[in-house]
Amino acid sequence: MTGAAAFSPQLKKLDQAVSAAHTFFVANPQHLQMREDIEKYRRMSGVKSDSFRDLEATPHWEAYEAGVQHYDADEYLQAVARLEESLTEALLALEECRALCEGPWEDEDEEEEMQHGLYEAIAAHYIQVLKCRQQCVLEIATKPGRISATEDFIPSHLDLLQFAYSQVGNQTVAAECAASYLLFYPTDEPMLEKMKQYRTELGEDTAVRARQNIHQYVQRSLMEKKWIYYAVEHLGETFNDPDLWTPDELIPENLKEKYREDQEKQKRETLDVEEREKRGPLPFEDIAITMDSHQMNGTQRVVFDRVLTESECKDLLRLTKAAGEAGDGYRARRSPHTPHERFEGLTVLKAVQLAQNGDVDWRDAKLLLQASEKSRKIIESYFTPGKKLYFSFTHLVCRTAVDGQQEGRMDLSHPVHADNCLLDPEGQECWKEPPAYVYRDYSGILYLNDDFQGGGLFFTEMDTVTVTAEVHPKCGKLVAFSSGKENPHGVWAVSRGRRCAIALWYTHSREHAEQERVKAEELMKQRTVEEDWPDGSKHQETDHSSRSSAKPPVPNSGSKPVNQRQKPGSDRKEHPKVLRARDEF
Repeated sequence: MTGAAAFSPQLKKLDQAVSAAHTFFVANPQHLQMREDIEKYRRMSGVKSDSFRDLEATPHWEAYEAGVQHYDADEYLQAVARLEESLTEALLALEECRALCEGPWEDEDEEEEMQHGLYEAIAAHYIQVLKCRQQCVLEIATKPGRISATEDFIPSHLDLLQFAYSQVGNQTVAAECAASYLLFYPTDEPMLEKMKQYRTELGEDTAVRARQNIHQYVQRSLMEKKWIYYAVEHLGETFNDPDLWTPDELIPENLKEKYREDQEKQKRETLDVEEREKRGPLPFEDIAITMDSHQMNGTQRVVFDRVLTESECKDLLRLTKAAGEAGDGYRARRSPHTPHERFEGLTVLKAVQLAQNGDVDWRDAKLLLQASEKSRKIIESYFTPGKKLYFSFTHLVCRTAVDGQQEGRMDLSHPVHADNCLLDPEGQECWKEPPAYVYRDYSGILYLNDDFQGGGLFFTEMDTVTVTAEVHPKCGKLVAFSSGKENPHGVWAVSRGRRCAIALWYTHSREHAEQERVKAEELMKQRTVEEDWPDGSKHQETDHSSRSSAKPPVPNSGSKPVNQRQKPGSDRKEHPKVLRARDEF
């Protein structure tokens, strides 16, 4: 009895630890150490499935994510129940937030500066309350642990519910949800077509009405927006409208003009980027541009050929073999992205340290430094001439298909992601917030071989499923692109053999420069000094062709690929929800 009593508090602490770890992992799904800890907890005796609780979850978000998971799995009955629960809880949370907007004005400094009379002070306070109420939709649309809200949170519920109800055969409620959605977007053509279909199925005499609570929500919000925009136009107020569905006629003409100017400015900046892409010279001879942004159906994308020779690729592949035998990477067993591949990785510092220990040839370690630096110069010259690019991270990586685990495989070697933001396909957004590497500006992959099956790089639209371009690996081929939301990308499954490449990330931010590379270069410099003989002569290393070529640029050449748009993996769903920061290609 005493032993059981002593063990009970330990179980309680373990349960709390599991919940805390799960809460952290939900907000940071890319955290490898926490992923391992979660797996350990799952194997421990005394840990139950309900111990994995998200301590920061709110009722509507918990229901919403469960509903979307059922929706993506085509489990529409369960999706309807959880999405209805989410919508109800979200509207309740909205009312609670709006109630908290009442009360005294907290910005005392601004109040003193304005020196209002009685009526002006009342008007200013009332407008402040209205703006606070309007911002409440952002409060409920922001998942705990995030700093950015999901766009169109309330309308998206109605859109999902409309489809889910139609799939379970409840056309009456499906039509009601469609009518409710049209309160936000009355000219949405796909939903108008759906409404025509529902009226035909239900009979033209059947009255289809929007939900009363949604109708009241929209009307109240529009009235508040009307008053706020009046204050913006006549009383010098400012307002960041949280909604995308606000009717254009409600916005004052002078604010529309500012919006148009901002759009034109953004368009000019985009054109400037394209012009800069065309005029960027190449700093090395014999390098060819085989695909540019236009040919790859995107922006700030390019493919170079002949960056390395066959001999250099073989030397670097020899380096990857030694690194794999040394047990580097993610324990040299499994990929962090799929259980069907083995992943091996080698940093520049580790390569130099292996050379110090005599495990690899110094010339091969030096070649890794030279090849990545050559790539940096090419990408800097092409994309950002005159603006310094620093290494953010350099990784020599290999992915090997695991024998006996490829049949019927449907996953990817590396799921679709962006390199400096958290990709949200459903919201058509990419959040530039931790844990994403927001400081990364450009990315590159320098391929070393092509004697394997699969493993090609592909780019998609923001939906993560519509493929816009593909790049097939080949020795010496370098693909480079900007690291933001304009370039979502993934890697097809490696189904046979071993795919090796140098993954590269660059930044304009000097404070985020790769410190391991600095140490590696210092060790390499020290090695060069130690090679000097006492009489002043120096060992001459066998020259590997083109390792430090620096000849004048030559005209670019290229060939246009077939424009392909397809879905990467038949098991992918229309609205994947996973947001995570990714590392390796």
